[in-house]
Amino acid sequence: MRIPMQVVVHGIKESVGTFEGKAFSSTTFHCEVDLKENGAGRSLGRVTRPFKIGDAKEFEKWLGLSQSFPIQANAVFEMEATRDDGTKLTLVEIAPVARAAKAA
Repeated sequence: MRIPMQVVVHGIKESVGTFEGKAFSSTTFHCEVDLKENGAGRSLGRVTRPFKIGDAKEFEKWLGLSQSFPIQANAVFEMEATRDDGTKLTLVEIAPVARAAKAA
C-alpha cells in the first residue's frame, strides 16, 4: 500500500564506497516523526528517523537546498506487513516543497 504524506526533512546523508569488496550507494533522509509514549514514561515533541531511498544520485538533487533545512517535502511511503503483526514503512518517493517553519 502506498501512502502519500508531507514530511519535514532535517538532513540528508549520502553514502558511497566499498566494504569488503562490495560497492554500496544510498541516500538517507532524516524525517521528523512524533515521539511516541511508552511504558517507561511520558514524552513530548518530535524526533527524526532515517529513511533510505535510491542511490547516492538522489543526494545530488538536493544540493542546492543546503541552506534551506529543515524543509517540507512530499513523500510516498510503501507500507508492508512484517512478522508479529508489525508494519514497515519504506520511502519510495520524495520531492522538496518549501522551507519548514522554525519552532518558536
